[in-house]
Amino acid sequence: MYNTVLNLKGLFMSELLRTSLYDEHKKLNARNVSFCGWEMPVQYESIIKEHDACRNNAALFDISHMGEFFFSGDITTSGVNESVTQDLIKLPVGKCKYGFLLNENGGIIDDLIIYKLSEDRLMFVVNAARREIDFKTIKSRLKSGDFKDKSFEISKIDIQGPNSKNILQKFISDNLDEFKYFGFKESLFDGFDCIVSRTGYTGELGFELYMANDKAKAVWKKLLDGGALPAGLGARDLLRLEMGYSLYGNELNEQTTPLEANLSMFVKFDTNFVGKDILIKQKEEGVKKIVLPFRTNSRRAPKHGNDIIQNGKVIGEVTSGAYSPSLGYGIGLGFFDTKKFDKSQKFEVKDTRGSIEVELDTLPFLKK
Repeated sequence: MYNTVLNLKGLFMSELLRTSLYDEHKKLNARNVSFCGWEMPVQYESIIKEHDACRNNAALFDISHMGEFFFSGDITTSGVNESVTQDLIKLPVGKCKYGFLLNENGGIIDDLIIYKLSEDRLMFVVNAARREIDFKTIKSRLKSGDFKDKSFEISKIDIQGPNSKNILQKFISDNLDEFKYFGFKESLFDGFDCIVSRTGYTGELGFELYMANDKAKAVWKKLLDGGALPAGLGARDLLRLEMGYSLYGNELNEQTTPLEANLSMFVKFDTNFVGKDILIKQKEEGVKKIVLPFRTNSRRAPKHGNDIIQNGKVIGEVTSGAYSPSLGYGIGLGFFDTKKFDKSQKFEVKDTRGSIEVELDTLPFLKK
């Protein structure tokens, strides 16, 4: 599971985790990179080719680095419902919700998806880099119930794209036509247990699959043989940006609230949760910064960390940016200072080559 590599930046040896599919990636000549403590494929042949496969056919992603926690107990009295910004009591069995784990200042410890497996069982899917702090935080807020981290027992494979349902249906016991968006079932893949979820991070029709590690290679090979193209983290990042989906560490962090991230729709204010008082105050007084989408008028793309300039003054910073193959121009997300930014006036992004003229846009960038 572990791989010893040279960390050139720190000039010391460190260990990177490998997923159960590492050997399969190697056979496919994947270009691997260090990502959140894991050795992960960033691309196989080409980021653009893998992006296009997802938009036009089906792409297959190994996302096994993400974490999975399991809770069992009374959701109403255990404290688990107050640990996140969604109402897990009212969440129907067989449905999942996107929400946040907040600190006492309303800052985002992590964004996560919670699955209602039964009336007294939940699965939390969390970001790899935040797994340890997430588990420690949620556990500290529980008054009862059983809470386990099974991240290293489970593999996660995503199949995304307009042809994903047709490929996956050959192996799944349930009728995929019956799956609603953000619905899931504890199903069978070719005879063995597998959670199948109608979710994804690409904006396309797609499914996310959770299975025991020793079943991952069989799932991967069958879906590739069925016509899906392997895709790496590079294509996944480009696909999510075209939809305007936030990325932890870019748009989201512990110093940013859901309101500042422009994601208040994923906060249930009629429930109690840690950090709620801060968010209510922000609703009343307004936020000092906010994430907004923008586009360029050319193929030039904004980059993470670029300054956003208006009237010669820095009024924000780019959090995510790229050239969009689907749209033919650059797109980006960034933090804007709400007191300094004037929406009625032009603004620009400054990079090493000079200035890029940009304008506000609406999400998703790619209108389906």
